[in-house]
This record gives sequence, C-alpha cells and structure tokens, in this order.
Amino acid sequence: MRKGFQIEFIYSLFSLLIIFILVHAIYVAVIRPNAEVFLAEEIASIEVDPNYVRQRSYYVVVRDYEQEACFVLMFWAIAILSFKARTTYRQEKQLEQDFMGLPEGDVISVSDTGPISRRIRQLPEKMQGYLLPRVLLGALERFASTQNIQDVSTEVQNLCEEESDRLESELSIIRYIAWAIPSIGFIGTVRGIGDALAQAHRAVEGDITGVTQSLGVAFNSTFIALVISIVLMFIIHQIQLSQERLVLDTKRYCGKWLIGRLNSDS
Repeated sequence: MRKGFQIEFIYSLFSLLIIFILVHAIYVAVIRPNAEVFLAEEIASIEVDPNYVRQRSYYVVVRDYEQEACFVLMFWAIAILSFKARTTYRQEKQLEQDFMGLPEGDVISVSDTGPISRRIRQLPEKMQGYLLPRVLLGALERFASTQNIQDVSTEVQNLCEEESDRLESELSIIRYIAWAIPSIGFIGTVRGIGDALAQAHRAVEGDITGVTQSLGVAFNSTFIALVISIVLMFIIHQIQLSQERLVLDTKRYCGKWLIGRLNSDS
C-alpha cells in the first residue's frame, strides 16, 4: 500500500509539472498572441466606425493568468482522477476471477484456507495490494484462527469500510482543487474590477476601452472557472461512484464465494 501511495504521489507531481509546462507553452505561443491581435483589430475597427459592435473571441476569454491557472488545475485533477479510474477498473476486473479454485458448490473448510491463501499470495505484488485479495486474505486468516463465520463476515465488513474511508480521504486533494478553481476565478473578478475602477477617470473623459477590457477580465475569469468547476465536479462524482461500486461488489463477491461456502465443522 505504501509503495502504491509513493507511485501515485510521484505520478501526481510529475503530471502537474508536465501539465503546467504544456498549458503555459500553449498560452505563450497561441492564446495570448492571438488575443492581442484580435484586440488590436477590434480597437482599429472602433476607431474607423464608432458604431462598430464589438465581437467576442475565445482567445480573449481565456487569455488571462487566472484562466491559465484554472486550466492547469483542471488538467492536473483529471490526470489524478484518470490514475484512480485506471486502478479502480483493474480491481473491478479481479472480481471476474475465481480465487477460491474449488468446484462450484463445494464448501470451504479450515484446511482449504492455506492453499487458497497461497494461491492469492502468488499474484504479482501490485495485484496483491488491491482490495479483493486483501479482503480475502484477511477473511481467510480470521477463519483459520477462529473458525467462526460471523467473525469472517465482520472482518470483511471492517476491511471494506476501511478501504471506503481511505478512498474517500484520497479524494480530498481533488475536492480542494475543485474548490480552488472558482476561488481563482473570483480573484480574477476582483482584479478586473479593481483595474476598471482605477481607470474610471478615463471613462469620464470618454475613453472606455480600458474599463471594458478590465471588466472583461473580471467576467471572463469567473465564467471559465465556473464552467471548469461544473465539468470537474461531474468527473469527480463519476469516479467516486465507481469506487463505491467496487467496495460494494467486493462485499458481494466475498459473501457469495467465500462466506456463503464456509464450513466451520471440524
């Protein structure tokens, strides 16, 4: 488990670094140059025709630093969630395997716990760290020591609850990111409104270009942050749903293929 945590931590760290480099490179090479060109063309069109209706450009909407930070956080969260989704999918595939290795209908006695446990321990180390093998090993060890089926059921329940709590706690960083994105958008709103107020004297003199651009920063940053937050929260809930389903399916697997076949008679 500790090794898996270290792998996920390294993956998260390097994914953040790579995503920041890629997103910043796109902003520097594509988005901000195109936004400046578009704004320059808009100003030229207004000078030629005072009745010109300003157009909107995607490059302008996403060009500011707050939007860039929001996109970095969004892709970072998606990268972490993709890692968790891949791990969850692999664990769900284990539920299709027969770890008991006994003909269907045969009971499992205390003497059978040793061979079954050895079969599970022959799995690759990474797969042994998945939920189902850990629960099966814990349940088999409890049955071998107590020969009490109720104790085995309690052990399965406790291990699954611990896993559920662990999965829930590991999503805390994702929930923080989902909270931070709208907050960054609001920071852009405050910055844009502050810049607009600082240029209010120009608006009084008849030049509202600076005020409108600053207000654009305010509204665009909030708009992008809220849209990203909606998309990200949907993905988070889907991953959480798959993790909860994994825990429930593991309980069901153990109940059907292990607990329901145990025989405590000597």
